[in-house]
Amino acid sequence: MECSVGELTKNAVNFIDDDKLTKLVSLPEAEPSRIREIIAKSLNKEALSLEETAALLSAESPELIEEIFEGARELKRKIYGNRIVLFAPLYIGNYCINDCKYCGFRRSLRTAVRKTLTDEELVKEVSELEMLGHKRLILVYGEHPKYSPEFIAHTVRLTYETKVGHGEIRRVNINAAPLSIEGFKTVKEAGIGTYQIFQETYHQEAYAMYHPAGTHKSDYMWRLNAMDRALEAGCDDVGIGVLFGLYNWKYEVLSLVSHALHLQKYYKVGPHTISFPRIKPAHGLNLQLTYQTTDEQYKRLVAILRLAVPYTGLIMTAREPAELRNEVMAFGVSQIDAGTRLEIGGYQEKGSEQTLNREQFKVGDVRQLDETIRWLLEEGYIPSFCTSCYRLGRTGEHFMEFAIPGFIGNFCTPNALLTLSEYLKDYASEETKKVGEKLIAHEVAKYDGEKIKPVLIERIEKIRKGEHDLYF
Repeated sequence: MECSVGELTKNAVNFIDDDKLTKLVSLPEAEPSRIREIIAKSLNKEALSLEETAALLSAESPELIEEIFEGARELKRKIYGNRIVLFAPLYIGNYCINDCKYCGFRRSLRTAVRKTLTDEELVKEVSELEMLGHKRLILVYGEHPKYSPEFIAHTVRLTYETKVGHGEIRRVNINAAPLSIEGFKTVKEAGIGTYQIFQETYHQEAYAMYHPAGTHKSDYMWRLNAMDRALEAGCDDVGIGVLFGLYNWKYEVLSLVSHALHLQKYYKVGPHTISFPRIKPAHGLNLQLTYQTTDEQYKRLVAILRLAVPYTGLIMTAREPAELRNEVMAFGVSQIDAGTRLEIGGYQEKGSEQTLNREQFKVGDVRQLDETIRWLLEEGYIPSFCTSCYRLGRTGEHFMEFAIPGFIGNFCTPNALLTLSEYLKDYASEETKKVGEKLIAHEVAKYDGEKIKPVLIERIEKIRKGEHDLYF
């Protein structure tokens, strides 16, 4: 169906072709030569079609699956290098008018502890995160009249204004309910980064089963077209995702690619990020999940998403255990959260013990930020807190102009090393600092013969002497 962008906001458009996706999911295994041809196309940094993605999903032989894994590893190295961006989720409030059957915040769960942070409590939470070294947050809200666009904008501004010592939050992303175009404009004016909304499941029958009628979230089309409204409102970066386990994982992968292709077609920019959390234990949760996604399926879906949407950031959350995160990271993940607490006000509490009746779900990786950074360094990754692209306007369509030709590589690794240098000086334990300085020296040496090397060394030295927020 062809229509203008304006018409898209007036009339909800269902770009999920259920019949087509169902048929694609059922295809027999593609010929090995076809799968290799598709991997080669992706390694040329070209987005894949639905049919090409389906061919990768059809692979079942161990040899072909391993070739897909290796293709994803190589593509990640080409586009993202060995950087991993770090952030923390900060739950602002868990009041909710929805009754999603898989959620620890659902309205019918009377034993859930409900709370919304006051301004004073929010400042304390942000301060705690800054004192640990965080520079990037995603603020999370339930769907409730309390959490209006004006309230969200207020909490964003307050987060940016809160500064402790050398600490500051340089990018605030949002995970909240779908808004109207005017609502998205309100939160955009507060200086948000990515606005993230998960469809949960793109399969309409499954969606209706998990989201009871009569709730805001039961409106499938309002949610499906939310990213269109966000982009219409001027939000440069949007994030999509699926809660794997609600329906067939292959169908959901194809749906995510459908969504990405739709946004690219009408707005000339795909989603900035894709998230792929799996259902995890939650307070009061007693679901029989026919489509629970296994670890092996999870690895495959991450690798295939990496190949299908080369320039979209892939986010793996702390829902997953540390061991699996380490393994899956190589298949194309570009962002992870670290030191995650989901209890409202939880960052002011010490220790890692979880309180499920105050959380949306159970966290699988409970390591603190410094421990996570040391683990990344030991694995050869560069932990990055970089926000330079967003602050210099390299976002949305402009980001793609830089990224697709590969120019972004000239900025990302040097900026990652600068933000790592900041972290090591201001926040790292001695053990982490030792490992980090060794990795920085190794990475800087790679620039031998390049003009950027002396400038990079100069800026790292300035940071070691006390300067902050230097970037390319």
